[in-house]
Amino acid sequence: MVEKKIESSGSGAGALIAAIRILNRGAVRWALRLLTKEVEFNGERKPLMEWVLAKYVGEEQCPTVTHFVAPFFEMGMKLATAWLHADEEPIKELLSDPAIRRGIVTTLRGIALFGVTTPQKLPAPFFIVWNFTNACNLKCIHCYQNAGKPLPNELTLEEKLRVVKELDEAGVPAIALSGGEPTVHRDFWPVLAEISRRGFYPAIATNGTTFANLEFAERAKKLGLRYVEISIDAADPAVHDKFRGVPGAWSKAVQGLRNAVKLGFSAALAFTVTKFNIHEVDKILDLAQEIGVKRVVFFNFIPVGRGRENLEIDLSPEEREEFLRHIYKEMKKRKMEIISTAPQYGRVVNQLSNGEDVSPTHFVVANDPITRELTEFIGGCGAGRVYAAIEPEGTLTPCVFLPYPVGNLRTKSFWDIWMDPFMENFRDRDRLEGFCGKCPYKLICGGCRARAYNYFGDVLAPDPGCIYNSAEWRKLTEDLAKIKVKISPLVFK
Repeated sequence: MVEKKIESSGSGAGALIAAIRILNRGAVRWALRLLTKEVEFNGERKPLMEWVLAKYVGEEQCPTVTHFVAPFFEMGMKLATAWLHADEEPIKELLSDPAIRRGIVTTLRGIALFGVTTPQKLPAPFFIVWNFTNACNLKCIHCYQNAGKPLPNELTLEEKLRVVKELDEAGVPAIALSGGEPTVHRDFWPVLAEISRRGFYPAIATNGTTFANLEFAERAKKLGLRYVEISIDAADPAVHDKFRGVPGAWSKAVQGLRNAVKLGFSAALAFTVTKFNIHEVDKILDLAQEIGVKRVVFFNFIPVGRGRENLEIDLSPEEREEFLRHIYKEMKKRKMEIISTAPQYGRVVNQLSNGEDVSPTHFVVANDPITRELTEFIGGCGAGRVYAAIEPEGTLTPCVFLPYPVGNLRTKSFWDIWMDPFMENFRDRDRLEGFCGKCPYKLICGGCRARAYNYFGDVLAPDPGCIYNSAEWRKLTEDLAKIKVKISPLVFK
């Protein structure tokens, strides 16, 4: 509702781009550096601008300096909203969410430090996926974490709480707990409570078995959990249970989703697409609609963890292309949010809509002018750029599917790890090799860096899942001699 209220006209989009150009000027960047300097108040360190935004939406517990800066900011907002032809009240409503405020300030800090870049460089990711524990109550054949038993050196509760504090001070807006299965660990509740208390957007990626218990789901809701994503691999219980390695997993996952919808969570059904289950796509969408889920997330299969033992279930570039085109058409037809973690979806959406629709991240498809203009700044593969992952023992990696250990939060600061030279590979699309490096869509796609790494051992290599890299895929399948299993062909209604 808020998003609809602040949709802008084409002239508003033009004004926004003009504003971005102004932000890139030296004097403005100097001012932004001042506004994003950290100020401590009541034991919490936040950028001055974050305190100012809190004051703007009516929060009174702010440091003294905020009271001097806030009036000028409020005056500027009135001028800016008039310039952008926007209504100020819905913007205030949006900014009442501390995670939104943090995301804005992180972006401004990025411009202050690095200037305006395409894609935009940031001083912290917009969200962290935290593989909270290696423990899991299922045995999924495509598990990227190779989960099962907890690792002997997983972070203690005290260390986990310190990590939450450090991510808060770094300016990360959202944390998604994953695993393994995060809900089976005894530290899940206290860490969730701390994530909520500090104003993050708390999310979870789960197999849904524990959410089948309504009391469990209600407790998570009371502790501030906002987004619940439950994995279902098929509309057919037998197919799902075969993937998950435990009989009865499907019924619990479906009940978990029903409970999430009933309790008013932002709920999503997650589906990892393979040759084994691609014929289930339309049935999965039907199931999601029957449950009442508004969002379906189709995950790219990536050969990592136990997935390396099942390379033969990966889609060919031609199958992936047809699949991505199909789900975009289904989204337009069904009027529900259907997205994919395959970066090529951004290109497919752009091509099929003649540039009207855009998919700037793995989480949204939009058709308003402002989002279209911002796509090249934020679009494409987000690994090591707008998102990163933390392993159970504290190692930070660019992506949950890209297990390159950049550094460990037990021994290095988040900032030092985030600014490691290796991470620069993900922030400069001109470094990409093969067709990905010269593709006209590289700013809205860039290829999946995890697939490049896991197939070629190089994060800058081409993504062999793209239709434009079909030759690379054919070479891979010949060299590996593994893609040979006979599974039902791609079938859509």
